[in-house]
Amino acid sequence: MLPFPHLGELGSSVTQVSLVAGLALLLPYVINRESNLHRSLLFGLAYLLILRYAWWRGTETLAPLELSIDAIASRLLFGLELFSLIGSLSAFVILSRVTQRSKEADEHAHWWGEQEPRVAILIATYNEDRDVLERTIVGAKSLRHQNKEVIVCDDSRRDWLRDFCAEQQVRYMRRPDNKGQKAGNINHALDRLAEDPVVPDYVAVLDADFVPHRGFLSRTLALFHDPEVGLVQTPQHFFNPDPIQHNLGLTRSYPDEQRFFFDHMQPSRDGWGIAFCCGTSSICRWEALRDVGGFNTESVTEDFMLTLVLQNGGWKTVYLSEPLTEGLAPEGLKEYVTQRARWCLGLMQIARSSLGPLAKHNLRLRDRWSVIDSIFYWTTTFPFRIAAIVFPLLYWYFNITVVDARLPDVISYFGCYYIWIIAVLNILSRGMVVPILNDVSQLLGAIPISRAAFTGLFKPYGHPFSVTAKGGDRSKVQVQWRLMAPFAIGFVLTLVGLCLGIVSDSFAFYDAGDGKWVILFWTLYNLLVLAVTTMACIELPRQEIHVSDKPERVTFEAEGVSWFLWISSLTSDTVKLRGVSLPIETRGTLQIADVPGDLAAYVIGTTQDGVRLQLLPDAAQREALFVRFYAEGEAPGVISVRGSALIRDVVQRLSRAPRSD
Repeated sequence: MLPFPHLGELGSSVTQVSLVAGLALLLPYVINRESNLHRSLLFGLAYLLILRYAWWRGTETLAPLELSIDAIASRLLFGLELFSLIGSLSAFVILSRVTQRSKEADEHAHWWGEQEPRVAILIATYNEDRDVLERTIVGAKSLRHQNKEVIVCDDSRRDWLRDFCAEQQVRYMRRPDNKGQKAGNINHALDRLAEDPVVPDYVAVLDADFVPHRGFLSRTLALFHDPEVGLVQTPQHFFNPDPIQHNLGLTRSYPDEQRFFFDHMQPSRDGWGIAFCCGTSSICRWEALRDVGGFNTESVTEDFMLTLVLQNGGWKTVYLSEPLTEGLAPEGLKEYVTQRARWCLGLMQIARSSLGPLAKHNLRLRDRWSVIDSIFYWTTTFPFRIAAIVFPLLYWYFNITVVDARLPDVISYFGCYYIWIIAVLNILSRGMVVPILNDVSQLLGAIPISRAAFTGLFKPYGHPFSVTAKGGDRSKVQVQWRLMAPFAIGFVLTLVGLCLGIVSDSFAFYDAGDGKWVILFWTLYNLLVLAVTTMACIELPRQEIHVSDKPERVTFEAEGVSWFLWISSLTSDTVKLRGVSLPIETRGTLQIADVPGDLAAYVIGTTQDGVRLQLLPDAAQREALFVRFYAEGEAPGVISVRGSALIRDVVQRLSRAPRSD
């Protein structure tokens, strides 16, 4: 029988947690998210609760100090947790400030006067398909800023792309080798631009799958009114769900994995003057780029490295938190994990580079801290996530006590800290930190990312550059067995260990007192996280469709009759018309706002309240639809979380089995 803790102490602990939770419930009514004072007060209490928890863990929960497996395992877990807590403290210090620059961009719009500055828009490409590149090229050409040149930098030397660029009347560049990967590709373009009779004033960089909104240049250029600003970074938004959103059926209720970083962490970093370049969706002053010699090639994350190079040269990097570009998120889990492992490796290369936090250079203390904070993130978050799954197994199978804690103390010390942190982060981020889903997103890539972190620290160079594949056929269910295997095995081992511990005292240390409850709850939570992570490894069919659902009326003409109808679900290929009934194969034309001419279409099906049409756009109409879908409007995707919608989508996902058709 499981021992039950002393009710009096348990009641006191529950009272403490209730007080913290009650205070957290009041915060939305009194806290101003944009107030640095309010943020500092919130995180100030968080620091105290973290330090209180860490002291308790280090003084009251470790196995006796002796030469035993229990003592070693207990202190190893505490060491991993302590480093993770240090990383959290650093992140919370960063989040205690925030800077929003939209008002500044408004005040300094068109500061340059009548003569627009000249901007070169570099589209770096390696292996992307024509459909992916066409969107980006059309979007870049459609920018409202007139004094611009679109340049496609092709590192695969494709003749068809050269010919396509000629058709689109944009400049095409290629180089004889791939030295320096993406950074080398951009540097080659910069050297070529330096040979032109008139050099650009600014250089914007876009990945091949990122489409700029039409105001991208006018908004970002406004922040260059400050002559010390060398680079302006904007957030990355995605018009398709990432693998976690899609595979778990949370496309409409849960944000993409990078939303917290771009919408909240980067503005806070900007508050400290340490916002960094993320490659695509950025724009740099030509003078600054030439002053520092272009993109540094010491790291595969050339964007973060560029920030340090610019700051070392006396230039500032600032962040404009507005949805000014949207691109294609990795659609497959393998690509998703590969991308993040590359980011991790690149950061480790920076740590060991000439601009590392301990090297001799001109970087400010806060710039060094910025790198150290990132090192802590990559080297502690993901290894600790693995440890959180593995260490309870030591208890169930080997009677190794890793946390010797009483349940009332766990509720008091851990419960108060955890509830406060979750509440504060969700108040400031509009509900983006969902505990189980946040754990899943970290656990999915924990093994390769941890490997990349420590490999990069001890052997930073000599690793191949892994390009993140975009596009491809996603029409069938794909089970990522190799990625799933560790999580499925972990789930089985955890479940078997729990069952053995319950039914047989040969597999569980029954003299553990209240500690048994700690391991029990920990194990149950792990089972839930592992189950959801395993489910996320089943990749559901998807097709990339950008749907316009804004209410709109159009004119449809067929067989000499004209209708003025509402449309819905407009894509680049199909549209639904409401309020009309027509036979299949009926041919006609549509007149849609901002799409030139009469758009040919024919009926391919019927709906409850109308018909579905197949669109047959010509080249100009196709480009107009691209601009409409990708270069205009607000941020795509989910930018805040509503609990009711999230629960509804989870239930729907669990109630349907994936089908390969």
